[in-house]
Amino acid sequence: MELEFDVKIDAKVLYDYMLHHTYTGFQGVLGTAVGALMLVGFAATNYIIWLIGGIVLLAYLPWSLFLRSRQQMLNTPAFRQPLHYRITDEGVEISQGEIKEFQKWENMVKATSTGKSIILYTSAVNASIFPRADLGEKQVFLIEMISRNMSAKKVKIKS
Repeated sequence: MELEFDVKIDAKVLYDYMLHHTYTGFQGVLGTAVGALMLVGFAATNYIIWLIGGIVLLAYLPWSLFLRSRQQMLNTPAFRQPLHYRITDEGVEISQGEIKEFQKWENMVKATSTGKSIILYTSAVNASIFPRADLGEKQVFLIEMISRNMSAKKVKIKS
């Protein structure tokens, strides 16, 4: 079986990916926990510094990711035109213009999803992002192919 489609990464899709990547990792969990503890500290002591610290910690990360997603969109030429994907039982081919890359399924790190995208990690920090809006009815077939070709413990996709 083979599946082909094009995706266009915009700032909203990139921000959604960055939020997911960060808040499912150690840094995001720790930052949220410390920020929440500071708000609890404010409630218990009424020291304004706890309130300020908690708000800064809870608001800083999403705001900085928002700014970084906008900046990355402006500075990354690859996001200016659609990416073409060809998904086969051997792996994933990504092309844009004359440039082509291929990743074998066994080299994929994990597959996950957000409400807006399906994310296929090719390394701990690199991923192919498939916006659900661009996939349409092919979304079901993509999830099937990922699930069939990757170990079940690596796949955490919500339909």
